[in-house]
Amino acid sequence: MSDKSDDAISEKILNAAKNNPKGISAKDVAAAVPELSSAELVAAINKLLQQGLFDLYNQGGSLLYKLKNQNTKTAIKGADNEEKVVFNLIEEAGNKGIWIRDIRHRSNLANTQLTKVLKSLEGKKVIKAVKCVNASKKKVYMLYNLEPDRSISGGAWYQDQDFESEFVDILNRQCLRFLQQRADKIKNNPRGPIVGRTQSFATAAEVQKYITDLGISKVKLEVEDVITILNTLVYDGKAESNVYPDGSKVYRAIESLIPPPGLVQVPCGVCPLVYKCCSTGLITPQDCKYMSAWLDQ
Repeated sequence: MSDKSDDAISEKILNAAKNNPKGISAKDVAAAVPELSSAELVAAINKLLQQGLFDLYNQGGSLLYKLKNQNTKTAIKGADNEEKVVFNLIEEAGNKGIWIRDIRHRSNLANTQLTKVLKSLEGKKVIKAVKCVNASKKKVYMLYNLEPDRSISGGAWYQDQDFESEFVDILNRQCLRFLQQRADKIKNNPRGPIVGRTQSFATAAEVQKYITDLGISKVKLEVEDVITILNTLVYDGKAESNVYPDGSKVYRAIESLIPPPGLVQVPCGVCPLVYKCCSTGLITPQDCKYMSAWLDQ
């Protein structure tokens, strides 16, 4: 076949892939270019793979061809078909990653071959293995340049899977200090106690800016992180929250009349995985070492 006819065939196959973003099978390709023999069909598909225009997937034992995301085209340059299959599965998982067992199941690769492929991709620095904070022996794989989801890393409160209790205590004290300073500053407001009370409230964004300016955190704290700390102050009876008419939530320091009960001091108050905690599963109160330490106090 001439180069001109080759281009026409490639265009037909690419158009078929564009119309099926989830991928096309060899049968779909054959239907798009029925004039090709089996050998010519294989040659046409291989040409598109070599040109980096297709991603290759293994789904239920059948190969699927999907138009390549051009943003990752250079990331797997020089990779063989097995590496492409594994890479695509990892890419699909995003920043939550994918467990090696799921990769093995979906790629149909043997353990030894999959281990070899993963090591190769890690060596090329296109993927990385990340330990899950809720399962110390479990690793998930994700693209090298992605930041792990908080459900995987534990967020700002965890470092190398260890809960940073001292760091949380420091933030707790500094957030309370900011609210107390705000309250003291306008305590004797000449415009009256009601105005003074309103002006003593602070938004989580204001508290976050204060903490950031202090430079006490080695990691970047989001507003959501500061809200978690502020909520513990509310639970401890050291602060109260309110909602303005525009829907924004604000906080102010208050003087506690009685010591806070022990129940509100449990580590669950600042645990980012508390919503996943239940009586069965990977995260349970029975196996929580932070709960055990708190009960031993």
